[in-house]
Formats: sequence, structure tokens, C-alpha cells
Amino acid sequence: MATRRALLLIADMGGYTEYMQFHRSMLGHAEAVTRRLLDQIVDAAPGFDLVEIEGDAAFLSRDADGLDGAATLSAVTGAAVAMHRAFHAQRRLVELNMCPCKSCTRTSALKLKFVAHVGDVATQTIRRRKKLVGVDVIHVHRLLKNPVPVPEYLLVSDELYQAGGPSSAELVVQELAQDLEGIGRVQTFYADVADLAPPPAPSRDPSWLVRIGATLDMVGRGLPHVVPRRRPRSLVPSG
Repeated sequence: MATRRALLLIADMGGYTEYMQFHRSMLGHAEAVTRRLLDQIVDAAPGFDLVEIEGDAAFLSRDADGLDGAATLSAVTGAAVAMHRAFHAQRRLVELNMCPCKSCTRTSALKLKFVAHVGDVATQTIRRRKKLVGVDVIHVHRLLKNPVPVPEYLLVSDELYQAGGPSSAELVVQELAQDLEGIGRVQTFYADVADLAPPPAPSRDPSWLVRIGATLDMVGRGLPHVVPRRRPRSLVPSG
């Protein structure tokens, strides 16, 4: 099985489990909200390919062959900043739609965090679905279990941080040693996402027309969850 060097990035929504449990009475809208947020997250990182949506997380990758270390680290930080801004812009739009349910009005508990690693991967096809496999794929997923004390952060592996060379020193990061199951003791580095780039210029809230469109979109997304499905009629004659 051929291997290649890849940049691995996971965008994970914090607070997702509590959000879904708390708003289970409006599960249709809660599911629609998180789907919209994930759509925006993926669209904000055009240089990365979506590998898989994993519940409340998007697993993405990018070919690292031909990229020097600085470019690799820059690609990760740039994607994290863009995805973070897109996530919060969409979350704000959801909050401003005119649906009064708590699934729509209380999305502020949802946060976005990132973990990233660079390593060797192979592509495996199972039932016509392509998946990335390898120890480094396991490594980046293990990074999600960590004691980082800030709610929205970018956590990178030592391999990725060291590959950045001089550009790594420009980041304001904290070191964090942790034990990864099946891998062992590793060194990682994290930064608050808000510290990775200057804050965006203040933007006006969307117009009433946009808010009405967002409301109709949310109603449409929620309908399949609240309208009972018709059972198909039996083809076997009765009697």
C-alpha cells in the first residue's frame, strides 16, 4: 500500500454533546444548526480535502509533499483562522434567524477547536469509500483528548511545530506534554485561536431579508424531523 506525506487537520465542535442533549426537544433544528456550521467550516478551507464528517468534527487533509515546513504550518494556521471566522459568522446568523426555539437562539455554547499533525498516510477503499489509514491518522485523532485549558484553540504536534522552523517562533504558543493511548508520551503546542490573527473588522448584523431567508432555510431543514414519514403501502392484498 503506497504511502504519502499529508497534513492532517481536525476541526471539532466543543459543547456539541451538551447542546444536542439540552435541545433534544427540537432535535431537528439542533441537527440542522450543526450541519450548517460544519458546511461552513469545510467551505472555509479550500486548500484541504474533506476526508470525513465524524459526528461533530470535520477531518480534513492536504498533500504535504512539496510543501516546506513553514508553508505547512502556515497552511494549518491560515485554515484554522478562516474556519473559525466562518463558524462564528454562521453561528451568529443562526442566532439572528426568527425561529424562537432554543436550538436556534442558544448556539453560543458551541465552540470550535483544532488539532493538526503531519505524517505518512495511505488510502484504503472500503465499499467505494476512500479512507486515510496509518499511525499518523490515529495520532491526530488521539490529540483531541487533551487538557488544553482554553475553549477554542489550535493544538499541533511536535512534528508539525518543529517543521515550521523560524515561523514557529512567531506563534504565541504554550507547550503541553501528554500521553496518547497506543502512542506514548508526546510534546504538543497550542495557541488560542483568537491569538493567531488580528480580529476581523466589525461587521453589521445581516439585513431582515437575509434573516428571513435564514429562517425559511432552518424551517425547511427541520421539517423532515418533525413531519412523520408515511409508511409505504403493502403490495400484498389484504383478506
